[in-house]
Amino acid sequence: MPSMSRRSVLRGAALGAGVVAAGPLLSACGGSGGSSGGGGGKTVTFGSNAAVPQPKGAYQKVFAAAKTSTGITVKPNWVDHNTFQQNISSYLQGNPDDVFNWFAGERMQFFAGQGLASNVDDVWKKIGANYTDAMKAQSKAPDGHYYLVPFDYYPWAVFYSKSLWKKHGYTVPTTWDEYIKLAKKMKSDKLIPIAFTNKDGWPSLGTFDYLNMRMNGYDFHIELMRKGEKWNTPQVKAVFDQWKQLIPYYSPGFAGLTWQEGAQQLLNQKAGMMVLGLDQIGTIFTGDKADDLGLFAFPEVDPKYGQSAVEAPIDGMMVSKSPKNKDGADKLLSYLGTAKAQQLWLGSNPADVATAKGVDTSKYTQPQNDAVKLITGAKSLSQFMDRDTRPDFADPVMIPAIQKFLRSPGEISSILSNVDKQAKTIWASGN
Repeated sequence: MPSMSRRSVLRGAALGAGVVAAGPLLSACGGSGGSSGGGGGKTVTFGSNAAVPQPKGAYQKVFAAAKTSTGITVKPNWVDHNTFQQNISSYLQGNPDDVFNWFAGERMQFFAGQGLASNVDDVWKKIGANYTDAMKAQSKAPDGHYYLVPFDYYPWAVFYSKSLWKKHGYTVPTTWDEYIKLAKKMKSDKLIPIAFTNKDGWPSLGTFDYLNMRMNGYDFHIELMRKGEKWNTPQVKAVFDQWKQLIPYYSPGFAGLTWQEGAQQLLNQKAGMMVLGLDQIGTIFTGDKADDLGLFAFPEVDPKYGQSAVEAPIDGMMVSKSPKNKDGADKLLSYLGTAKAQQLWLGSNPADVATAKGVDTSKYTQPQNDAVKLITGAKSLSQFMDRDTRPDFADPVMIPAIQKFLRSPGEISSILSNVDKQAKTIWASGN
C-alpha cells in the first residue's frame, strides 16, 4: 500500500461486520467485454483501492503490460482507499468488478467464508511454484481453497541507522538479553534507545504481536487473534510483563508522538532502534539515506520459538463471487502472480517487496533485499493485528487497551479482564 498509512487501513474497521460507512458507495465499472460466467471476453473489470497518483500510475503500467502479455484489457474502477475499505462489504454483495484489491489473512478469509469471493485454485496451479509455503498458507481459507493472489508485502522489523551503529560499534542482538543490554548501552551513549510512538495507537500493535509470537508461539498468537479467547490468561499477561522492561528505553513523550516523528528520530540519529514496518519507515529513509537503513528480526525471547515468525502484511487480488469474465480474471491473476509483473509495479515503490520468487533483486534497495532475506527465512508469517483479527476488535478494543497499559503498566490485570469481556461479547455477536 504505497503512500498509505497503516491508520488508513484501520479506518475501515466496520468492514468485517458488514457495516457500511456514510459516503459514496463502491460500484462496478461495467460489463466485461460482453462475456458471462466463464466466457472468453477480452475485458476484465478491476476494483482498485489505489486512486492516489503513485500506485495508480504503477498499476496502469502493469495493466498495459498485462494486455501485451495476455491480450486482456483491464478496465479499472479507481476508488480512494478509505471509501474502498468502508464500503467493500456492500460492494461485494451487489454487482462487483471481476477482480478487486484486498488483503491476506483474516480479511481475505472473511469474504471467502461469506461466499463473496471465488476460489482461484486454477490460477494457483500455474503460479504455485512462484511462492513460498508461508505465502501459500496466507492465500488459503479454512476450506483449503485459494482465494488470493499475493502481489506485494513488507516486513515489520527492528530498524536502525547503519552509520550510527558503525560509529558506536553496536552489533545486532538476537536474544532478549542482548536487546536490553544494547538499549542500556545506547542510553549511556545519550541516545533514545528505542524510538517509540503511540499517538495513533496502531504502531504499538506490532510490538505486541512480536512479543506474543516470541513468547507463546505463532499458533497461540493466531488462535488468540481469530477466536478472541484466552485474553485474560497467564500467557498474555506474561507478554505485557515482558513489555514493561522496554518502556524505560522508549522516546520521551511517546504517547503524543506520531510514527513519522519517531522515524525522524532514527533518521536524525537521535534514536538507536525502532519497531515499525518497511512500508512506513522506507518513506522516511529515501534518496542517499535509503541504504543507511538497516533491519533485524525482533529478538528471541523463548528459544522454543526463536525468531521463526515474521510480521509481513500481504496485499493482493481476489476474484468476486460471480465474475462476468472468470476466464479473463484467471488469466490476469496468472500474470499478476509473476515476478515480472510485480517488479514492474515496484519500480516506483521502494518501501515494499514483491511476493513472487524470481525478482531481479539487483534493482532493489538494500533495505528491500534485507526484507526479502528476513521474510523468506521465516517459518510463519503473521499479518499485523488489524488483519489477523476482527477489525471491530483490533481498533476499538486493543488500541485503547494497549495505550492504557503503556500509561499505567500496573493495571494490566484489570485491562486484560476488560479486553476478555469485550472479546467474548464481540465474538458471540456472530457478525
